[in-house]
Amino acid sequence: MTKEEYIKAAIDSMIKGDEKLAVSVMNDAIADGVDAAELLSEGFSAGIREVGDQFGRGRMFLPELMLAADAMKAVSAIVEEEISKKGGTAEKKGTMVLATVQGDVHDIGKGIVASLIKTQGVKVIDLGRDVPAADIVEKAVECGADLIGTSALLTTTMGEMKVLEELLKEKGLKNKFKTLVGGAPVTERFAKRIGADAYGEDASQAVAEVARLLS
Repeated sequence: MTKEEYIKAAIDSMIKGDEKLAVSVMNDAIADGVDAAELLSEGFSAGIREVGDQFGRGRMFLPELMLAADAMKAVSAIVEEEISKKGGTAEKKGTMVLATVQGDVHDIGKGIVASLIKTQGVKVIDLGRDVPAADIVEKAVECGADLIGTSALLTTTMGEMKVLEELLKEKGLKNKFKTLVGGAPVTERFAKRIGADAYGEDASQAVAEVARLLS
């Protein structure tokens, strides 16, 4: 198969929510010399974005969303292993704590962001979904993070990002951590209003913003 065919197959596996197929496509592509990180970005990530879009339009439902998320996690793990093999114990460029805010149970977009940021040599500590602001801050302090990234899919949970910013100010930690926000309902205007340091409209922009904040 050509790289383009693998990309198409990767997208298809995400839309089907077929973890076994996704893993097979990734492993076969690697065996054929296709760059794993590129396939993750151009194929699997594109497919998961399509799933998220269909979910937002009411054309897919939560069980399908979760199957796609599981498939994405499986191929992301393979990519991380490949990067580790090639890069060995390369020095990390920084550490980022990532979480979906309290009250929100989605983590597909966050999973894509985590996978792509890791390919840039940044250590990512993914706390999962429905995480209270206090827990996020506590973990960031504990691991000496450089960045805190939060995601929200629901407009009703976006306010938790503001809670995080206020908590950082309250604890005198605002200058210690750079903050990045993203998610379907989140806008650059909202990010600026709550005092976040950066906004990622999509995974690619999030990666670029992380690089900028760490430079």
